[in-house]
Amino acid sequence: MKKFSIKKLRLSGVQILALGFIIVILIGGILLSLPISSANGESTNFLDALFTSTSAVCVTGLVTLDTGTHWNEFGQIVIMLLIEVGGLGFMSFATFIAVLLGKKITLRDRLLMQEAMNTFNIQGLVRMVRYVLGFTFSVQFFGALLLSTQFIPQFGFLKGVYFSIFHSISAFCNAGFDLFGGFSSVTAYSSNAVVLLTISSLIIIGGLGFTVWLELYNYRGLRKLSVHSKIVILITVVLLIGGTILMYLFEMNNPQTIGNMGFGDKILNSYFASASPRTAGFNSVSTDGMTNSGKFLTIILMFIGGSPGSTAGGLKTATFGIVILTVISVIRGREDTQVFGRRFSKELVYKSFALLIIGMALVIGVSMLLSITDPNESFINILYEATSAFGTVGLTTGVTQRLSTAGKIIIMITMYCGRVGPMTVALAFLRNKKKQTHKYPEGKILIG
Repeated sequence: MKKFSIKKLRLSGVQILALGFIIVILIGGILLSLPISSANGESTNFLDALFTSTSAVCVTGLVTLDTGTHWNEFGQIVIMLLIEVGGLGFMSFATFIAVLLGKKITLRDRLLMQEAMNTFNIQGLVRMVRYVLGFTFSVQFFGALLLSTQFIPQFGFLKGVYFSIFHSISAFCNAGFDLFGGFSSVTAYSSNAVVLLTISSLIIIGGLGFTVWLELYNYRGLRKLSVHSKIVILITVVLLIGGTILMYLFEMNNPQTIGNMGFGDKILNSYFASASPRTAGFNSVSTDGMTNSGKFLTIILMFIGGSPGSTAGGLKTATFGIVILTVISVIRGREDTQVFGRRFSKELVYKSFALLIIGMALVIGVSMLLSITDPNESFINILYEATSAFGTVGLTTGVTQRLSTAGKIIIMITMYCGRVGPMTVALAFLRNKKKQTHKYPEGKILIG
């Protein structure tokens, strides 16, 4: 009989991250199911409470219950805290509390933080956590300040301040939760440039990644920026401009979205519809009323998502950039993937394509399952819902509120995989890979 070893119980970094998110989700689900969280003072169905908690922790924004009317102030504050913890990562908060208490940060803690924050090395991680939290709270404060200029005159001082703080946190963390009621998001502010530009700016800032902002904060010229920051900024700008132009062209004559607006409002709402899918989930026009072209463009933007080390989800801009650059290099007959005078390792290229295929497989698989569990929904709406959950976006054409019990469970799992990362989930719950000590003879196969 083998002797029991405590070491077998030790969890790896990815396992701690994966289980940590599950624990936070369960705590949130329990709190939201209690009578003290609902506006009517009654217990909430645990599945719906767990769905809301999963959506908040995974900073998605898909909801089966209206956030503004079903939950009272306590429930909404619980959701807001879950969004903050989920957006920044529970490891950031745990490290910050440990530092405040004077606890020593061990090498194991630093390696776990490196995995959670998706950084290149473990040097200066504690200092970076302080910077991340300070930067986050500062941006959220100024965002709330701008929003309060619109919400205080409309709702009064206390409610206006509360709404400003909630929506600033929700936007920066790319969550997409709103308190306006009726699952309306910010459609009532489709002509309010201050609200839409503030929220879209918070979405973009939160989605760029803390590593990029740290470099921009210490900006010493374009040549000093890392290739990572250059790719992230380039892809982000291209997607924002390209998305705005295409959305305008697809929806300019659609009376259900921007067709009846003036030119300025058309551009504003097209820009917002391009920024929000990366990956916040606010909408200023009807998503269900969009043309199929507009919906499909949104699906593409949701799938790509934000940037590594940010509050956003999706495939990530840097991964998408590596895939595109590799295709260009192959077409041009180059041996290596290269840009800005730098080449990338084969391992990085393989990982990028692996993430692309895993992401596509997950979206396709979820779409197929939803077409079985919820057969009354159109395929484009099901694909839209599946991509929104994977990209932790939160945009929906109304499918979320009509989901069956099985459909809700499928979307919850998808949101979790999208936030933690499908590869991280696979590494956490599958056996650790063994190092290959040999190589097989090279094989030849015809492709193309």
